[in-house]
Amino acid sequence: MEQIRKYFESITALTDKDWLFFSSKLIRQEYRFALSARVGISAMLVLTATGHFMFTKGMAMMMPGFIPFKTELVYFTGFVEIAAAIGLLLPKFRVLTGWLLIIFFIFILPVNIYAAIHHVDMETATFNGDGLHYLWYRVPLQLFFIGWIYFSSIKAKDPEPVNIKNNQQHAYRKSV
Repeated sequence: MEQIRKYFESITALTDKDWLFFSSKLIRQEYRFALSARVGISAMLVLTATGHFMFTKGMAMMMPGFIPFKTELVYFTGFVEIAAAIGLLLPKFRVLTGWLLIIFFIFILPVNIYAAIHHVDMETATFNGDGLHYLWYRVPLQLFFIGWIYFSSIKAKDPEPVNIKNNQQHAYRKSV
């Protein structure tokens, strides 16, 4: 069992502390807020990535005409979102992944604005979308995601977890 754990540590860059994540909340009754936030945004990224594969034609319509290889870009960005979801959970890559995701979210915002202006409905691949009303929702949501990523992956120092049983910080115990 120890060899399996060491193998997964080597390929995933997880440390002893990180293995405790999987048991920390349920068994030890501890919360790690920044990690929980990263798990949440990772889940969101995996769900939105599936949209890249389910609604490829509609997402390709969201891009302006001068952009080549639209379908390929839709697939590529879907894979980027999956890779980012994984990267946010790997301690050695979380800060770099956070910065790259912020840049990614800034770059995709003009595509969302273009799609809203042209009433693109990505699910039906038609021009019957909500239009500019969509931006009242999308722009603040995009800013929220950027803040969420910044505070949970870049700025967060991952302090010791809070023990909810006696409401105090708790040091990790190293397994021998």
